[in-house]
Amino acid sequence: MMPKPTETTYPIHPLIRDRWSPLAFDPRPVEPAKLGSLLEAARWAASCYNEQPWFFLVATADQPAEFERMFSCIVEANQSWAKAASVLMIGVASRTFARNGNENRHGYHDLGAAIANLATQATALDLVVHAMGGFDPDRARELYQIPPSYDPVTAIAVGYQGELRQLPTEQLQQREAAPRSRKPLTDFVFTGQWNQTAPWLARS
Repeated sequence: MMPKPTETTYPIHPLIRDRWSPLAFDPRPVEPAKLGSLLEAARWAASCYNEQPWFFLVATADQPAEFERMFSCIVEANQSWAKAASVLMIGVASRTFARNGNENRHGYHDLGAAIANLATQATALDLVVHAMGGFDPDRARELYQIPPSYDPVTAIAVGYQGELRQLPTEQLQQREAAPRSRKPLTDFVFTGQWNQTAPWLARS
């Protein structure tokens, strides 16, 4: 997997440090055991009341009709690169608690935690994951008959990393090659009151 080094203010685990979201995918298939490991990692994410309100629709390139059906939910700009991934998914969150039917306002958060686990496990297996908001949730709901109290939240491409030259446009190649960046901790970690930086926080 082509690394994309980044400098961190504090040391973090290499699996977190090295995880990023490439656009270039190699079309070789993801082994079923590895795909199972990714979803097993998602399964063990933390969730409110242990509700586990996440669901994953999965399509693999070795089933062309199913892959094309899910691919049709992705917006055109993302289709240009996601077509090379060997696995596509749609992550779905329940908006209600199974235990009592009440609103679960943490469902999206918990789905995100599951996807973070999945992406970290992918990094450990030399796979890459690119989650995307650029898909048509209404089309996904219709095609997969997703019930009203469940929301399709994100589309996900999974596979082995490809090469820069595989990307179809110069703009995508430049985006792929651009350095990674993050806001400094001082922009979003506060203490005492909003927008007040903690005195113990290292400057970056």
